[in-house]
Amino acid sequence: MKKAVRIYLFGTVQQVFFRAFVKENADKLKVKGYVRNRDDGSVEAWLEGNSEDIQRMIEICKQGPSQAVINRLDIVEESLQDMKEFKIINF
Repeated sequence: MKKAVRIYLFGTVQQVFFRAFVKENADKLKVKGYVRNRDDGSVEAWLEGNSEDIQRMIEICKQGPSQAVINRLDIVEESLQDMKEFKIINF
């Protein structure tokens, strides 16, 4: 079953290659969506794909790359947008 979620990650998540880490793993799992830095220092990721793959991506994001420190992760269920790729959005 397909699923879409938006996750917000707080902590040391910018300037630690977090967006590249998320994209690399999303590409491996064929998850679609995007990841971007937010002005408040957090990272936002939109994830669409099979429920199992989304759950795996959430677990991967909880770990983050080696330099990251995740203090909080918020998950919001969303409606599918039929994204075609996964991309990094720059400011």
